[in-house]
Amino acid sequence: MYYDNDHIIEQAHKLIREAGTSDPASLADYLDISVKPVPFRKQKGVYQVIEDIPFIFIKEDLAPEIYNIVILHEIGHDRLHRDIAKAFAEYDLFDMQTSRMEYEANLFAAEISLPDDEILDYIYQGMDVSQIARAMYSDINLVALKASDMIRRGYNFNQVDHRNDFLK
Repeated sequence: MYYDNDHIIEQAHKLIREAGTSDPASLADYLDISVKPVPFRKQKGVYQVIEDIPFIFIKEDLAPEIYNIVILHEIGHDRLHRDIAKAFAEYDLFDMQTSRMEYEANLFAAEISLPDDEILDYIYQGMDVSQIARAMYSDINLVALKASDMIRRGYNFNQVDHRNDFLK
């Protein structure tokens, strides 16, 4: 099942309210998701439910800011796609890396890691997406996705294209 952007944003805000934090490691702890660093070569992270236990397998040598984005992205899969991840883990028949689910997990991560007010402050200071990404220790594609969704919600500034596969 795919969700509209407003539902995804509400789920991100709901989690922050319930957990009382937006810190990625604390959110994983709050949700009882086991985070396991692994020596992936290319892939940055994977969310999987094994025997009803949610896991995030994450590339062990990621830079801290990317590590946090990947954790939030995978938590997005937990909150939005857990039933699908569980089915795929149990049957191991399909690749769950569809572009729509990746978009949804990216938007979830952007909503938690990039608050609207901070993005707006940087925009009003005249910063572009690349500068905002550096200032917020984020990825340019995540900032572009966030800006695009803010425009959809009625904010008025120039849209920037983004890629959904930047965490692969």
